[in-house]
Amino acid sequence: MRDVAIIGVKNTNFGEMWDRSFRDIVVEAGVGAIEDSGISGEKLDGMYVGNMSGGQFVEQEHIGALIADYSGLSLDLHIPSTRVEAACASGGLAFRQAVMAVASGHEDLVMAAGVEKMTDVSSTAASAALAAAADREWEGIMGATFPGLYAMIAKMHMHQYGTTSEQLAAVAVKNHKNGSMNPIAQYKNLITVDNVLNSIMVADPLHIFDCSPITDGASALVLAPADIAHEYTDTPIYVKATAQASDTIALHDRRDIATLDASVAAGKRAYEMAKMTPADIDLVEVHDCFTIAEICAIEDLGFVKKGLGGKMTEDGETAIGGKIPVNTSGGLKACGHPVGATGIKQLVEVTQQLRGDSGPRQVDGAEVGMTHNVGGSGATAVVNILARKR
Repeated sequence: MRDVAIIGVKNTNFGEMWDRSFRDIVVEAGVGAIEDSGISGEKLDGMYVGNMSGGQFVEQEHIGALIADYSGLSLDLHIPSTRVEAACASGGLAFRQAVMAVASGHEDLVMAAGVEKMTDVSSTAASAALAAAADREWEGIMGATFPGLYAMIAKMHMHQYGTTSEQLAAVAVKNHKNGSMNPIAQYKNLITVDNVLNSIMVADPLHIFDCSPITDGASALVLAPADIAHEYTDTPIYVKATAQASDTIALHDRRDIATLDASVAAGKRAYEMAKMTPADIDLVEVHDCFTIAEICAIEDLGFVKKGLGGKMTEDGETAIGGKIPVNTSGGLKACGHPVGATGIKQLVEVTQQLRGDSGPRQVDGAEVGMTHNVGGSGATAVVNILARKR
């Protein structure tokens, strides 16, 4: 297996893009990543595109072919383009497939992208589409939504470990602060703990400021064999690990709903692959679809003892400049959560951090970064580790 490097990246703006189409935003991301990499589109050997539910959000399936076509890469070139779906982990899994294609030697220059256009339907329709990532027969058909499922996770975490609503709110406050410094973020407003606690209750104990938004956006990156990466860029970022794990799709079948076992397993595999420990990670982008999800993630990935994630956040240890900066992009909470794109956006953020290109969000001396992308309530988890040095 060959070592693999990221040579180009691009995020579109994230938000409500009423004047732009699904294909417009993904092409913008793809072209931007190609330009950043210094290659031309015809040099690409393949594309892997993360998309959760184009069929429900924009009534479009056959996403891989659509994107190759609209990018000008199908006529004459006939580039293989594959759509990858794993609910909200679609982007992270598309990256994993692209890495394996290059590492195996089957392809050399490969794009991994992610896209979702979620605001073309009503909020009710969007909620129904997202609910398809849960167990339809045993959760969705009974009326369970993801705010409800994660509220149960939060309640259990509070019961087992004494986590407080104020600690959940601290996640949102920190991520909005980071998002305020991110030019692509959907939300750039600063908030306080009181703002969170006094906002509308969605599913007890989760307020609306505990929940990530509905978002349009796309992200893309270009991969190359590490041996030739310097032919295209002076700042290649090396893929040290990519790992995936699965768990039961229904929350009620889990060993412990306050721990996402797929995150634990994927994290352990990534650390083993990279020959690293949590102490080696300088920053991490985790899947904070709800504030409790970030607290669970930093525990499950080994950055703090189980049950202490809330206190760690409340004490400022996950802020930029803290012990382990978490979600410097603003996370899903403030940067936004176009579900198919999120996993790639996380990788773009870490790549820019390791390049030293993150402006006021920059983590000083960042050498190694991690991403953590989750599908559903934890049935799929993808963990990646990137580094400045090979």
